[in-house]
Formats: sequence, C-alpha cells, structure tokens
Amino acid sequence: MDRSAQDRSRDLGRSAGTLKYVDPYQPRGWFSRTYAAFSNTRLGRFLSIHVVWKFDPPLMRTTGGRLGFDLMIPTALLETRGAKSGKLRRNVVIYFHDDERVTIIASKLGLPHHPAWFHNLRANPEVRLGGVPMRAAVVEDEAERQRLWLLADRVFAPYAVYRREAAEVNREIPIVQLVPR
Repeated sequence: MDRSAQDRSRDLGRSAGTLKYVDPYQPRGWFSRTYAAFSNTRLGRFLSIHVVWKFDPPLMRTTGGRLGFDLMIPTALLETRGAKSGKLRRNVVIYFHDDERVTIIASKLGLPHHPAWFHNLRANPEVRLGGVPMRAAVVEDEAERQRLWLLADRVFAPYAVYRREAAEVNREIPIVQLVPR
C-alpha cells in the first residue's frame, strides 16, 4: 500500500535533516507558475546567473533552507564534494519526489555545459540534499528519462525550453535520482 505524501515527508524530516516532500502531481499555484515563467525570460535568466546562483546557497545555508530566492519553486541546498579538490560545494537545485527517490535535473538553463555540481556528484555520489544524506545515480534508461521529464515539466515548466536549447548545442540534460542513505 502506498503511503501518503505527508507520511513520506515526515519520515524524510526525521532522517538527519529536513526535506519537504514535493509531489510532482500536485498542481502548481498561479504564483508558482508566474514565477517560473518569469525565470525563463531574459531578465529572469540574467538574475539567475548573476544573483541567484551566487547568493542563494549562503542564504539557504544560513536560514536552514527556510529562505531562498526561488520563492514558490521547490528548491533545496545540494552539498557535493569537488571532483578534484574534495572541497565541500553548495548549490541550490530544484527537486521533486518520485516515491522514495528525489529527482534533480542538471539543466543549467539549457546552456552548453553541465553544471559543476553534476560533475562533482558523478565523482563523489555521496551527497546531502536539504541536510539529508543521499546517494546519487544518473538516470540512463531512456524510457525512465521520458517518464521523469513528464514529472519535471509539471514541477517547473521551463525545463522544456531548457531541453530544446541544450539539444541545439548537442547537450543532453542529465537527470539524477537521489536515495536517502
């Protein structure tokens, strides 16, 4: 029998950190949809690259993940170890749940290169998301990727644009699933 989202959220919250359960089937409110649409405009992308990506990780770390620039979009602080340096790296990522797994998308706005955090978690798959220790695995199966893209688009509609722009520069956007350790 499938447990409710509330039960799963409570269980994840008990395990070494807190991570709100994000149901990709739950309809997004008008504010969330409007914010997502703005984030895909020229100004929104500029702000993402030059403001949000720089200030969101320390803000989320300081506030314990309670406050960030992404407002109604489900985000959490991803902590990885540098692929070469081994140093702790922090980035804010959009996430959603797929049963007990947590899914993150290495979109980087559809730009030509994968985000650095993706390279880091491939080298060191033991990560933390929202304070919860997890193990990362890249989704390779094409049927599974297609299923997850349908869910991802429900959570954050601009992913469809990012996929198209990445394809124009011959980049396939990776999908990563995290399992609590």
